Amino acid sequence: MTQESEGEELADRYADLPVRHSEVAMHGLVWDVVRDRVDLGAAGEVTREYVRHTGAVAVAALDDQGRICLIQQYRHPVRAYEWEIPAGLLDVHGEPPHVGAARELHEEADLVAGTWHVLADYVSSPGGLDEVLRIYLARDLTAVPDHDRHERDGEELGMPLRWVSLEEARDAFLAGRVHNATLGIAVLAALAARDQDWATVRPVDAPWPGHRA
Repeated sequence: MTQESEGEELADRYADLPVRHSEVAMHGLVWDVVRDRVDLGAAGEVTREYVRHTGAVAVAALDDQGRICLIQQYRHPVRAYEWEIPAGLLDVHGEPPHVGAARELHEEADLVAGTWHVLADYVSSPGGLDEVLRIYLARDLTAVPDHDRHERDGEELGMPLRWVSLEEARDAFLAGRVHNATLGIAVLAALAARDQDWATVRPVDAPWPGHRA
């Protein structure tokens, strides 16, 4: 194992290693499973399979009392009605990520926000899928008029909405009562940012090198 200089800034290092062969191992309804043979240099070539993902955005929407907006949605793979924050895929061609986030907040929570920042970026499961996810902080909220609200169906039909304090959401996550990773990251990041008077949040159009549009 190589030893990195302790004086260097802590940051991931992006690299496009040579892919000697690539094929779609399985075509899915939403995502494909891809099989790549990658050249690791001195370590030789390895074959890896992963889910090719469009990427996603999520919204930590805080009201004037500092409460976060949560929605509850059925997630079949884990057989649970999960408490989450509004989120969705980056599946509209050419749509800027923050516009997609605003669309999801409108559609899933009937809200629009006057102030937007980037709160956190993360990768979901880098050993098995290439999904990158950006969490936005949305404030100065107003409700969408009844006549302009999105008509929900499928798992979103009748979806409950709940406002909770960041502390209550944190405690539920740490106690193992709620399990959604995006919710956990959003709440812990929001608490940390709030403790620093929001100095750590980034502009809504901050660079996102991990996202390949």
